Amino acid sequence: MGDLADVGEEALADALSGARAVVHAAGRAHVPSSSDADRARLARDNVQATRRLAAMARRAGVARFVHLSSIKVNGDASVPQRPLRPGDAPSPRDAYARSKLEAEEALTRALRGSSVAMTILRLPMVYGPGARGNFAALVDAVAARRWMPLAAIDNQRRLLSLTNLVDAVRAALDAPTPITGVHFVGDATVVSTPQLVHAVAVALGERPRLGHVPVPLLRLAGAVTRRSAAVDRLTQSLDFDIGSFTSASGWSPGAFALDPAAVGRVPRP
Repeated sequence: MGDLADVGEEALADALSGARAVVHAAGRAHVPSSSDADRARLARDNVQATRRLAAMARRAGVARFVHLSSIKVNGDASVPQRPLRPGDAPSPRDAYARSKLEAEEALTRALRGSSVAMTILRLPMVYGPGARGNFAALVDAVAARRWMPLAAIDNQRRLLSLTNLVDAVRAALDAPTPITGVHFVGDATVVSTPQLVHAVAVALGERPRLGHVPVPLLRLAGAVTRRSAAVDRLTQSLDFDIGSFTSASGWSPGAFALDPAAVGRVPRP
Protein backbone atom coordinates (compact mmCIF):
# COMPACT_ATOMS: atom_id res chain seq x y z
CA MET A 1 0.00 0.00 0.00
CA GLY A 2 2.93 2.35 0.56
CA ASP A 3 3.94 4.89 3.18
CA LEU A 4 1.10 5.50 5.65
CA ALA A 5 2.16 9.11 6.18
CA ASP A 6 1.55 10.14 2.57
CA VAL A 7 -0.30 7.33 0.79
CA GLY A 8 -3.39 8.64 -0.97
CA GLU A 9 -6.76 8.58 0.76
CA GLU A 10 -8.20 6.48 -2.04
CA ALA A 11 -5.58 3.78 -1.49
CA LEU A 12 -6.20 3.85 2.26
CA ALA A 13 -9.95 3.64 1.73
CA ASP A 14 -9.52 0.65 -0.60
CA ALA A 15 -7.27 -1.10 1.94
CA LEU A 16 -9.82 -0.62 4.73
CA SER A 17 -12.92 -1.42 2.70
CA GLY A 18 -14.85 -4.21 4.41
CA ALA A 19 -12.33 -4.51 7.25
CA ARG A 20 -13.63 -5.45 10.69
CA ALA A 21 -10.50 -4.40 12.52
CA VAL A 22 -7.18 -2.60 12.10
CA VAL A 23 -3.93 -3.66 13.78
CA HIS A 24 -1.52 -0.75 13.57
CA ALA A 25 2.04 -2.04 14.00
CA ALA A 26 3.83 0.29 11.58
CA GLY A 27 6.19 2.99 12.79
CA ARG A 28 9.77 4.21 13.02
CA ALA A 29 12.07 2.71 15.66
CA HIS A 30 15.73 1.81 16.24
CA VAL A 31 16.88 4.98 14.48
CA PRO A 32 18.80 8.10 15.58
CA SER A 33 16.65 10.79 17.18
CA SER A 34 19.11 13.52 18.13
CA SER A 35 18.63 16.02 15.30
CA ASP A 36 15.64 18.10 14.27
CA ALA A 37 15.41 16.06 11.07
CA ASP A 38 15.38 12.80 13.04
CA ARG A 39 12.60 14.07 15.29
CA ALA A 40 10.62 15.29 12.28
CA ARG A 41 10.78 11.80 10.77
CA LEU A 42 9.59 10.29 14.05
CA ALA A 43 6.66 12.71 14.13
CA ARG A 44 5.80 11.96 10.52
CA ASP A 45 6.00 8.17 10.70
CA ASN A 46 4.73 7.59 14.24
CA VAL A 47 2.27 10.42 14.85
CA GLN A 48 0.98 11.72 11.54
CA ALA A 49 0.65 8.25 10.02
CA THR A 50 -1.31 7.04 13.06
CA ARG A 51 -3.63 10.05 12.88
CA ARG A 52 -4.34 9.46 9.16
CA LEU A 53 -4.95 5.74 9.57
CA ALA A 54 -7.28 6.29 12.53
CA ALA A 55 -9.30 8.89 10.67
CA MET A 56 -9.71 6.58 7.68
CA ALA A 57 -10.58 3.62 9.91
CA ARG A 58 -13.30 5.71 11.50
CA ARG A 59 -14.63 6.70 8.09
CA ALA A 60 -14.61 3.05 6.98
CA GLY A 61 -16.66 1.97 10.00
CA VAL A 62 -14.02 -0.37 11.41
CA ALA A 63 -15.20 -1.98 14.65
CA ARG A 64 -11.84 -2.36 16.44
CA PHE A 65 -8.50 -0.58 16.25
CA VAL A 66 -5.52 -2.24 17.98
CA HIS A 67 -2.52 0.07 18.24
CA LEU A 68 0.92 -1.28 19.17
CA SER A 69 2.73 1.30 21.29
CA SER A 70 5.73 1.13 23.63
CA ILE A 71 6.30 0.65 27.34
CA LYS A 72 8.81 3.50 26.96
CA VAL A 73 5.82 5.84 27.09
CA ASN A 74 5.90 5.11 30.85
CA GLY A 75 9.66 5.45 31.16
CA ASP A 76 12.81 3.39 30.95
CA ALA A 77 12.76 1.81 34.40
CA SER A 78 10.54 0.61 37.22
CA VAL A 79 11.07 0.76 40.97
CA PRO A 80 11.99 -2.62 42.51
CA GLN A 81 8.91 -4.48 43.75
CA ARG A 82 6.63 -1.89 42.13
CA PRO A 83 5.86 -2.79 38.50
CA LEU A 84 4.59 -0.05 36.22
CA ARG A 85 0.81 0.05 35.77
CA PRO A 86 -1.30 1.24 32.82
CA GLY A 87 -2.77 4.04 34.94
CA ASP A 88 0.63 5.51 35.80
CA ALA A 89 1.40 8.94 34.39
CA PRO A 90 3.40 8.84 31.15
CA SER A 91 7.10 9.56 31.54
CA PRO A 92 8.78 9.35 28.11
CA ARG A 93 12.53 9.87 28.27
CA ASP A 94 13.54 10.28 24.64
CA ALA A 95 12.25 11.48 21.29
CA TYR A 96 11.07 8.03 20.24
CA ALA A 97 9.05 7.52 23.42
CA ARG A 98 7.55 11.00 23.11
CA SER A 99 6.51 10.24 19.53
CA LYS A 100 4.76 7.06 20.68
CA LEU A 101 2.88 8.98 23.37
CA GLU A 102 1.89 11.64 20.83
CA ALA A 103 0.71 8.88 18.49
CA GLU A 104 -1.53 7.50 21.24
CA GLU A 105 -2.92 10.98 21.87
CA ALA A 106 -3.54 11.55 18.15
CA LEU A 107 -5.29 8.19 17.91
CA THR A 108 -7.51 8.98 20.90
CA ARG A 109 -8.53 12.33 19.43
CA ALA A 110 -9.22 10.83 16.00
CA LEU A 111 -11.50 8.11 17.39
CA ARG A 112 -13.18 10.07 20.18
CA GLY A 113 -16.98 9.91 19.92
CA SER A 114 -16.90 7.14 17.30
CA SER A 115 -18.08 3.55 17.49
CA VAL A 116 -14.53 2.24 17.00
CA ALA A 117 -13.22 0.31 20.02
CA MET A 118 -9.64 1.46 20.58
CA THR A 119 -7.09 -0.83 22.24
CA ILE A 120 -3.60 0.49 22.96
CA LEU A 121 -1.02 -2.19 23.79
CA ARG A 122 2.27 -0.90 25.20
CA LEU A 123 5.05 -3.35 24.42
CA PRO A 124 8.51 -3.94 25.88
CA MET A 125 11.45 -5.26 23.87
CA VAL A 126 10.09 -7.91 21.50
CA TYR A 127 12.35 -10.88 20.78
CA GLY A 128 12.10 -13.51 18.10
CA PRO A 129 13.23 -14.17 14.53
CA GLY A 130 14.15 -10.90 12.83
CA ALA A 131 14.18 -8.84 16.04
CA ARG A 132 16.22 -5.65 15.83
CA GLY A 133 17.54 -3.01 18.21
CA ASN A 134 18.99 -3.95 21.58
CA PHE A 135 18.08 -7.63 21.28
CA ALA A 136 19.90 -7.99 17.97
CA ALA A 137 22.91 -6.18 19.44
CA LEU A 138 22.97 -8.60 22.38
CA VAL A 139 22.76 -11.63 20.09
CA ASP A 140 25.66 -10.26 18.03
CA ALA A 141 27.76 -9.71 21.16
CA VAL A 142 27.17 -13.22 22.48
CA ALA A 143 27.75 -14.77 19.05
CA ALA A 144 31.07 -12.91 18.82
CA ARG A 145 32.03 -14.33 22.25
CA ARG A 146 32.59 -10.90 23.71
CA TRP A 147 33.31 -10.65 27.42
CA MET A 148 30.49 -8.84 29.22
CA PRO A 149 30.88 -7.52 32.79
CA LEU A 150 27.25 -8.12 33.67
CA ALA A 151 27.18 -11.03 36.12
CA ALA A 152 26.63 -8.82 39.20
CA ILE A 153 23.44 -7.24 37.86
CA ASP A 154 20.32 -8.25 39.80
CA ASN A 155 17.37 -6.67 38.01
CA GLN A 156 13.98 -7.69 36.65
CA ARG A 157 12.95 -6.98 33.09
CA ARG A 158 9.79 -8.21 31.41
CA LEU A 159 10.20 -8.89 27.71
CA LEU A 160 7.75 -10.10 25.06
CA SER A 161 8.20 -13.00 22.68
CA LEU A 162 6.90 -12.60 19.15
CA THR A 163 4.64 -15.61 19.77
CA ASN A 164 3.10 -13.98 22.84
CA LEU A 165 2.66 -10.71 20.95
CA VAL A 166 0.76 -12.40 18.12
CA ASP A 167 -1.43 -14.23 20.64
CA ALA A 168 -2.14 -10.97 22.50
CA VAL A 169 -3.23 -9.21 19.32
CA ARG A 170 -5.44 -12.14 18.44
CA ALA A 171 -6.97 -12.01 21.92
CA ALA A 172 -7.70 -8.29 21.53
CA LEU A 173 -9.40 -8.90 18.19
CA ASP A 174 -11.41 -11.93 19.31
CA ALA A 175 -12.54 -10.83 22.76
CA PRO A 176 -16.37 -11.07 22.95
CA THR A 177 -16.52 -7.65 24.60
CA PRO A 178 -14.31 -5.01 22.97
CA ILE A 179 -11.21 -4.18 25.01
CA THR A 180 -10.61 -0.47 25.28
CA GLY A 181 -7.97 1.77 26.79
CA VAL A 182 -4.28 1.25 27.54
CA HIS A 183 -2.88 -2.13 28.53
CA PHE A 184 0.57 -3.68 28.97
CA VAL A 185 1.51 -7.03 27.42
CA GLY A 186 4.59 -9.09 28.19
CA ASP A 187 5.84 -12.58 28.95
CA ALA A 188 4.50 -14.32 32.03
CA THR A 189 7.91 -14.24 33.73
CA VAL A 190 10.64 -11.67 34.20
CA VAL A 191 14.34 -12.12 33.50
CA SER A 192 17.53 -10.50 34.75
CA THR A 193 20.20 -9.22 32.38
CA PRO A 194 22.61 -12.10 33.23
CA GLN A 195 19.78 -14.61 32.72
CA LEU A 196 19.03 -13.06 29.34
CA VAL A 197 22.66 -13.28 28.27
CA HIS A 198 22.80 -16.91 29.42
CA ALA A 199 19.60 -17.78 27.53
CA VAL A 200 20.92 -16.20 24.33
CA ALA A 201 24.18 -18.12 24.71
CA VAL A 202 22.37 -21.44 25.20
CA ALA A 203 20.20 -20.78 22.14
CA LEU A 204 23.35 -20.08 20.13
CA GLY A 205 25.16 -23.11 21.48
CA GLU A 206 27.77 -20.86 23.10
CA ARG A 207 29.17 -20.47 26.60
CA PRO A 208 28.37 -17.01 28.02
CA ARG A 209 31.42 -14.90 28.86
CA LEU A 210 30.13 -13.04 31.89
CA GLY A 211 32.37 -11.16 34.30
CA HIS A 212 31.49 -9.98 37.80
CA VAL A 213 31.83 -6.18 38.03
CA PRO A 214 29.90 -4.33 40.76
CA VAL A 215 27.01 -2.26 39.41
CA PRO A 216 28.33 1.04 40.89
CA LEU A 217 31.54 0.55 38.89
CA LEU A 218 29.54 -0.14 35.74
CA ARG A 219 27.63 3.11 36.26
CA LEU A 220 30.86 5.01 36.87
CA ALA A 221 32.32 3.61 33.67
CA GLY A 222 29.14 4.60 31.86
CA ALA A 223 29.43 8.17 33.13
CA VAL A 224 33.10 8.41 32.14
CA THR A 225 32.47 7.06 28.65
CA ARG A 226 29.21 8.99 28.20
CA ARG A 227 27.25 5.76 27.91
CA SER A 228 25.15 6.11 31.04
CA ALA A 229 21.92 5.47 29.15
CA ALA A 230 23.23 2.16 27.81
CA VAL A 231 24.41 1.11 31.28
CA ASP A 232 21.04 2.04 32.77
CA ARG A 233 19.24 -0.18 30.27
CA LEU A 234 21.41 -3.10 31.32
CA THR A 235 21.28 -2.54 35.09
CA GLN A 236 17.84 -1.12 35.86
CA SER A 237 14.60 -3.04 36.23
CA LEU A 238 11.70 -2.61 33.85
CA ASP A 239 8.74 -4.63 35.04
CA PHE A 240 5.08 -3.88 34.49
CA ASP A 241 1.66 -5.27 35.36
CA ILE A 242 -0.04 -7.23 32.58
CA GLY A 243 -3.11 -8.00 34.71
CA SER A 244 -5.53 -5.55 33.11
CA PHE A 245 -5.14 -7.15 29.70
CA THR A 246 -5.19 -10.74 30.90
CA SER A 247 -8.36 -10.02 32.88
CA ALA A 248 -10.10 -8.26 30.00
CA SER A 249 -9.13 -10.73 27.29
CA GLY A 250 -8.51 -14.07 28.97
CA TRP A 251 -5.06 -14.04 27.35
CA SER A 252 -2.49 -16.24 29.08
CA PRO A 253 1.09 -15.55 27.94
CA GLY A 254 3.88 -18.06 27.96
CA ALA A 255 7.01 -17.67 30.08
CA PHE A 256 10.22 -16.11 28.84
CA ALA A 257 11.99 -18.63 26.60
CA LEU A 258 14.59 -18.59 23.85
CA ASP A 259 15.48 -21.15 21.22
CA PRO A 260 17.71 -21.04 18.13
CA ALA A 261 14.84 -19.77 15.99
CA ALA A 262 14.24 -16.88 18.40
CA VAL A 263 17.82 -15.63 18.05
CA GLY A 264 17.86 -16.19 14.31
CA ARG A 265 21.09 -18.19 14.36
CA VAL A 266 22.17 -21.79 13.99
CA PRO A 267 23.89 -22.98 17.16
CA ARG A 268 27.44 -24.27 16.97
CA PRO A 269 27.71 -28.08 16.64
